[in-house]
Amino acid sequence: MSGMQNGRGGVVAPDVPPGAPPAFHLLAKPTGSACNLDCAYCFFLETEKLYPGARSRMSDELLERYIRQLIEAHRAPEVTIAWQGGEPLLMGLEFFRRALALAGKHARPGMTVSHSIQTNGTKINGDWARFFKDNGFLVGLSLDGPRALHDAYRRDKAGRPTFDKVMRGLAALREHGVEWNALTTVNAANAAHPVEVYRFLRDQCGARFIQFIPIVERPTESGVPYGETVTDRSVAPGQWGDFLSGVFEEWVRRDVGEVYVQMFDVALANWYGEPAGLCVHSPTCGAALALERNGDVYACDHFVEPAYLRGNIGERHLAELVGSPEQRQFGRDKLDTLPQYCLGCDVRFACHGGCPKDRFTRTPAGAMSPSGESLAGEPGLNYLCPGFKAFFHHIDAPMRRMCELLRAGRAPAEIMAEHGVDEAGSATQGGD
Repeated sequence: MSGMQNGRGGVVAPDVPPGAPPAFHLLAKPTGSACNLDCAYCFFLETEKLYPGARSRMSDELLERYIRQLIEAHRAPEVTIAWQGGEPLLMGLEFFRRALALAGKHARPGMTVSHSIQTNGTKINGDWARFFKDNGFLVGLSLDGPRALHDAYRRDKAGRPTFDKVMRGLAALREHGVEWNALTTVNAANAAHPVEVYRFLRDQCGARFIQFIPIVERPTESGVPYGETVTDRSVAPGQWGDFLSGVFEEWVRRDVGEVYVQMFDVALANWYGEPAGLCVHSPTCGAALALERNGDVYACDHFVEPAYLRGNIGERHLAELVGSPEQRQFGRDKLDTLPQYCLGCDVRFACHGGCPKDRFTRTPAGAMSPSGESLAGEPGLNYLCPGFKAFFHHIDAPMRRMCELLRAGRAPAEIMAEHGVDEAGSATQGGD
């Protein structure tokens, strides 16, 4: 069912397609891939090849169309307007003030509209920080660790380091009491330093919400990744597992209930039998899409490729695109295309195959089914599988213990007393 055109050339909301999610997440990129930095591992820069010579800013007309359709497409009392890039702050404050006004104009009575933005932090000053605070923005700040580790790949267009600018931006956020999350990539430069990175974020930056994001970077052709090899900037599977395990050992002894590491929250939910809240480690996906600056909607921000273009909100309503059969199939494929090797895995309940963008390798030699059938060489295995498996095995006992505490009506933080540290900060029990 296509959306109707109204007298002003806009698209009127259709009946919500059967099976469409009542709520979903959409990352809007008002500058497309345009950014003031030139991070070596940035996959968004490759998507620029899909729009050569195109306008680099979202128009005011498209801004209103996007916000109106986003609100119309939600059958839930809450909606989040989420901005990403490139670098969205290049749009300037007035653009986001208009976005806020439009959200107020189109929100239904009783609807709560939240705002979030992901930024490299180099443009944040007092004016931006006050704006974020006054309007309740959640800010995701890209920060890869202490100076040397951060600057290894996160440099500007002239090749200059960015650490000091990011820390100035963070200081402004903290001074004005802005809610923020650390978005920390794990890559070849920082993967061997889990505790150093975590303590820096916790102690020097004051981070209380941390997302660790593995860099898995493949060669591309015309913006589309291909093959089974990765660049030397990518984190190795074993490094990924060791990094997460290293951070976990610090966290489980000191910070449960005080610092929220997304991966650990997701793992606990899966151990407890609750929805994970993160598509990467959920059975299916498809409810986290991406909007380009010209109104094109893609299946996911990791699949901004011609094969995953769902349409344009100037031609079809966002509700129709989100609920399309193609998008629903994309979400189901996460489960339906799991290798047999994964279906029999003892930590499948925690992993669910990881992100489909990383499922480009083959099952290992010697892989066998319970009945003795060879499963070696199956396509579609997650590149990070060995790391995920090692990490989930590593945390099994403490996760089970925290679930016991929850079921007894007690706080999971009580586990810290069972994983003590001496005065020098070294573990006295627990761990591997």
